[in-house]
Amino acid sequence: MGSRYKSVFLSVLLGCAFWGLSAQYRPDILGEGFEQRTIEMPDDYAGRVVTTLVRFAPSDSVCRAVLYVHGYNDYFFQSQMAHLFRDSLFNFYAVDLRKYGRSILEGQTPFEVHSLDEYFADIDTALQIIKEEGNDEIVLMGHSTGGLITSLYCQHRKENLPVQGLILNSPFLDMNLSWFQESVLVPAVSAIALLFKGIPISQSESTAYAESLLKDKHGEWEYDTSKKMVQSPAVTSGWIRAIHRAQVEVQEGLQIPCPVLVMFSDKSEYGTVWSPDHQQADAVLDVADIETYGKGLGADVTQVQVKDGLHDLVLSRKDVRKFVYRTIFSWLHDHGLD
Repeated sequence: MGSRYKSVFLSVLLGCAFWGLSAQYRPDILGEGFEQRTIEMPDDYAGRVVTTLVRFAPSDSVCRAVLYVHGYNDYFFQSQMAHLFRDSLFNFYAVDLRKYGRSILEGQTPFEVHSLDEYFADIDTALQIIKEEGNDEIVLMGHSTGGLITSLYCQHRKENLPVQGLILNSPFLDMNLSWFQESVLVPAVSAIALLFKGIPISQSESTAYAESLLKDKHGEWEYDTSKKMVQSPAVTSGWIRAIHRAQVEVQEGLQIPCPVLVMFSDKSEYGTVWSPDHQQADAVLDVADIETYGKGLGADVTQVQVKDGLHDLVLSRKDVRKFVYRTIFSWLHDHGLD
């Protein structure tokens, strides 16, 4: 091959390599500054699986980051949170877990899972990329089911924990059901799911929580209701088993080695039809359960009750979420994580 052709070939090769690197991220649905990256994961029992990493305007001069993990019937859309962490000199990332939000593939059962440790590979992969992008210190943050997942992740990775702190926003540490349902029905379904994982289990038909969030109802927020549905869809017996086993492990006590911040509302709301009370309470979980089981997550746990907080505390009214963010950044500072 002549030197001229070698030069052209090398230029094309380098150009393709550069395009491949730059194509890892593409513009995200949240708009300016947000990018997303789809990551192929090993197939599972249902076939092809992907996870999606979202980042917001990363800075090369910042070497610490936050990775946010959403809850059930949810995906990352809280752009204000990304801006505030970025303004506080944290690179911000969020992951849409397999079969959620940006990661749902055609033909998949949304949110299907047989064991919560299926999500550990998604978190491991996201953390590896975040570190490769120059972030030496990482704080993990989880909301609701994401709080349950991240708590177990830190427990199972405790011998070589790749994060320096854990922030929990209304973590799903117990079912919000009657004594009979929690003590008899849930364990029974969990046992049945050893053999029959696909039995559909209907959820509440209430739209009250969604109405407390959506801008065209009583809230302040706009989001894709095909990704975060107004009514929670049916789950499967396999999902019940995965959650039940995880909560039993949490309730027996964990030994998470890093500092943990547990935040939750000061009250729960149980009405199934929207009322003004839904704008100042957790309409999804029993906050007493969070307080009880949150204490046992590790040796360094800080619990903060948030007056008038919604289930997703960062979506509460303006004065409440200001308190939430002040709490987070004060806790980060007090633990040397800022």
